[in-house]
Amino acid sequence: MKHDNVIAANESAPDSLVYVVDDDESIRGALTSLLMSVGVDVRAFESIEDFLSTEMPDVPSCLVLDVRLRGASGLTLQQEPFKGSFRIPVIFLTGHGDIEMSVKAMKAGAFDFMTKPFKDQDLIDTIAAALKRDRELKHQHKIVADIRETYDSLTAREREVIRLVADGLLNKQIADLLCLSEVTVKIHRAQAMRKLKASSLPDVVKKLQQLLPPNSGPGRTFL
Repeated sequence: MKHDNVIAANESAPDSLVYVVDDDESIRGALTSLLMSVGVDVRAFESIEDFLSTEMPDVPSCLVLDVRLRGASGLTLQQEPFKGSFRIPVIFLTGHGDIEMSVKAMKAGAFDFMTKPFKDQDLIDTIAAALKRDRELKHQHKIVADIRETYDSLTAREREVIRLVADGLLNKQIADLLCLSEVTVKIHRAQAMRKLKASSLPDVVKKLQQLLPPNSGPGRTFL
């Protein structure tokens, strides 16, 4: 079992991290050296299993993965039982690439697909783009996690009220629907907006929409 686990640039807390998986030691070493030469933090592995067994810091990351590995191929990483084990951009490398393999990789969610030999700068640029994508995704996930945390802090009644507010109902309509006084609705609405750190109705709608899965219905379907 080969587990290089090379870390360049910042040993303790890398700002970003590139994982390399290739069963050819010379290629693995060349890729590691190339990325280290431009100040990129790298961890290199011989197999998918070794890669998946490592602890992954919560920093912007991407995976540079050889498609043709001994044992499980690189493409199997996007299939069961590996699928869902990680959520970072994947850049596939192959010396035997063809259109069918490329299309399969891209449909499975690959960030890019590069055929060997490739220019060093092309790989560096692709990795930079992948890290930027993952940085943006992690930022968005943090925003949603913060909203979820504040939403979970609402009482059951505050959730009822704020969902109806997000649906566009007026205080009086909400009061009639929930059999409450309009004053009580106003209190729950104000408390919910304060907890959600929402400054306006559009802000409430925007925040709650981010908690909805794709293609969900109106505000009442919030969890």
